[in-house]
Amino acid sequence: MDRMTIDDVELSGKRVLTRVDFNVPLDGELITDDTRIRAALPTIQKIINAGGKCILMSHLGRPKGGPEPKYSIKPAAKRLGELLGREVKVVTDCVGTEVQAVVDAMQNGEVLMLENVRFHKEEEKNDPAFAAQLAALGEVYINDAFGAAHRAHASTAGVAKILKTSAAGYLMKVELESLSRLLSAPQEGFVVILGGAKVGDKITVFRNLITRASDMLIGGAMAYTFLKTRGVQIGKSLFDAEHENIAYNILQVAEFTNPRKRCRLLLPTDHVVADTMDGAGVTVATDAHIPEDKLGADIGPNTASYYASIIRQAKTIFWNGPMGIFEKEQFAKGTMEIAKAVAEATSRGAFSVVGGGDSVAALAKSGMSDKVSHVSTGGGASLEFMGGLDLPGVETLAKAAKKA
Repeated sequence: MDRMTIDDVELSGKRVLTRVDFNVPLDGELITDDTRIRAALPTIQKIINAGGKCILMSHLGRPKGGPEPKYSIKPAAKRLGELLGREVKVVTDCVGTEVQAVVDAMQNGEVLMLENVRFHKEEEKNDPAFAAQLAALGEVYINDAFGAAHRAHASTAGVAKILKTSAAGYLMKVELESLSRLLSAPQEGFVVILGGAKVGDKITVFRNLITRASDMLIGGAMAYTFLKTRGVQIGKSLFDAEHENIAYNILQVAEFTNPRKRCRLLLPTDHVVADTMDGAGVTVATDAHIPEDKLGADIGPNTASYYASIIRQAKTIFWNGPMGIFEKEQFAKGTMEIAKAVAEATSRGAFSVVGGGDSVAALAKSGMSDKVSHVSTGGGASLEFMGGLDLPGVETLAKAAKKA
């Protein structure tokens, strides 16, 4: 890596300002998925065990530039305390004289959670003065928030420019190593599985991977946009009209690129269809065409079987996006079949990465989360990285390493 990691940094007795990604889903004050909190534990425990003063900062939700009780970080701090088996103090703000006083009174090995950094509008603007206030709380900066690394915010990029010592945490390290391994994978046996709603959400991924992968398997609502550009009837299915031309160009690249580097871009040949997304009138369209009065809700059984056969032979796999409306049982079979195939390929020695919120949720539903090589905590960040884009939260660490 061209950046320092937490193992390269002296932590004992230091105020270690650590950016984590505790943007967890909540039902009231109940956390419904604590994956991101668990993922940060190795870094936090490293700081504690080394005798550092662990000062955690994160965002949660999308508050509108000021404090909103429903977005308080307190539930995440409570859950972290349960997982660590120790008290995690929470302050009422993330900057200011009162916060500084609590930080100054910390003992080695203690953990403190700052309140939601997005309660200040200056966070998302990467305001230099706000970044300086955050930086004043620490002597060492550790960024372990890969899920927010694609944002040039004060807590993800600004602080690293100020503090002399900045490094990646363990989660950030493994995320970057895993995704970099995908990009350096040989084309032979590199299978990319892309689903979700819109072609527009994954343009850079298509462009960056279409000459790297051997096979690109398309599902989800975005498949209907590709099919329509080929003159296939898609009925009432979702259609990304804004990016229809881009879908057409992607198909052209796949078809007419150098044969030795050609990627097979595969689209569904049958579908699970319904009258509505609620599940009325579910049936199977046995060919690529969808009846005018129906909408596509999942890849069909033949497509799922064919995709799975390709995945099982893969050596490297990247999966982002479900194959259908997997939250509903009648539309989940395609996605579950893909999850099982990825797990089986992994058991045979393939290196597999699953990224993106919906993909991760689908994998968890299938019970296969522990049967793949790496589950990425960063949806947007992993997509931008796989699309060949620079991530501000990563680039600032690299620049900090050069200055160190």
